[in-house]
Amino acid sequence: MFARFGKKVYFCFHNFKTNTATTAMHNIRKISTDLYYIGASDRKLALFENIYPVPHGVSYNSYVLLDSKTVLFDTVDTSVSSQFFDNLRAALAGRKLDYIVVHHMEPDHAATLQDLLLRHHEATVVTTAKAAQMIEQFFGSQPGKLLTVKEGDTLATGSHTLCFIMAPMVHWPEVMMTYDTDAKTLFSADAFGTFGALSGNLFADEMDFEHEWLGDARRYYINIVGKYGIQVQNVLKKAAALDIQTICPLHGPVWRSEAQPAGQGDTGSLGWFIGKHDTWSKYEPEDKAVVIIYGSIYGHTEAAALRLGTLLGERGIRGIKAYDASHTHASKLVAECFRVSHIVLASSTYNNGLFTPMENLLADLKAHCWQRRTVAIIENGSWAPQSGKLMRAELEQMKDITLVGDTFSLKSAMQPDQEEQLATLADEIVKSL
Repeated sequence: MFARFGKKVYFCFHNFKTNTATTAMHNIRKISTDLYYIGASDRKLALFENIYPVPHGVSYNSYVLLDSKTVLFDTVDTSVSSQFFDNLRAALAGRKLDYIVVHHMEPDHAATLQDLLLRHHEATVVTTAKAAQMIEQFFGSQPGKLLTVKEGDTLATGSHTLCFIMAPMVHWPEVMMTYDTDAKTLFSADAFGTFGALSGNLFADEMDFEHEWLGDARRYYINIVGKYGIQVQNVLKKAAALDIQTICPLHGPVWRSEAQPAGQGDTGSLGWFIGKHDTWSKYEPEDKAVVIIYGSIYGHTEAAALRLGTLLGERGIRGIKAYDASHTHASKLVAECFRVSHIVLASSTYNNGLFTPMENLLADLKAHCWQRRTVAIIENGSWAPQSGKLMRAELEQMKDITLVGDTFSLKSAMQPDQEEQLATLADEIVKSL
């Protein structure tokens, strides 16, 4: 079987006849009268983007609108393509596919686009000019039927009108979103997404999102999009002008305003989740709390850092978290540094420089534009402690970082006569809280 993709002819070696299913079972869910979820989840993936651990898996979301014209919103990663094509076939139920809206060309959402067009060569691809260029970069040619759109352009599909909203650098330059003006639904691309596979519950209000999903949502946003706070703020301003009743992201659960979790007040609602993104993109801390992160070789730096934690606890500070930078993935540490107002960084000196895990963390924080935080420093070095000075130098390159107290310096191990000095540092942290 073959079909044309632009001017080139591509051959498809999949074993199917007239879109015969490979798994022979669909798994779709109705969102509204004529909108269906047809995405799928991957629980086998170890590293998202080959860097971020996803112990709870990840979903690749795709949606189909069955109006007078049929519209597919994005495709999926190749890992779940069989389920996706079964779902699409079942949703269309023999109808032709009129439009494919491509919000974002990253392969976890667009890798199956060429295969889709081999099966549905009648469809017109609707996307930005920048995304059309990326389609050619990935596949060697642009689609035979292509409609490029810009900010404010609309597309009537029957009883629905789709309005296109540009969202550059959230988190690639070609990204756009789509707002259904009739259903008041925002197809938000990677915005408002989260790590985590879906298990039957599609809507956030069907889950204990705050306790079971928020950590993954924060880690997803901070590490994937966190660098682009200004751009996210621009999109949030556009969203504030819209009456949004439903958000359909490309990862994670769907959000709807009319179904608020019972007994949770505003917590867990669509507005609450949008508010989280407002806080994150302004680089403001969610919690006035302390996180201690240490890079320790033989345990002496760790012991001093944990002793400081105890002193803080004795002074009434709650919710203290401590992490070993050698055993906690950087994506978790970066997300925690964004979550709280106060961070203690404790590091050994290593080869006259920073201990590598701490050096990597600071580079990651700088890359994500981390700012507006208060930091205390503990250093260690058996003969020439350098880590405190080096950490300060890195922090000085970041925006609005306040250093609290004097650097607490160890030579090999903390000595009994240093207890008072460490207690003073604890007092300074408490005072700054």
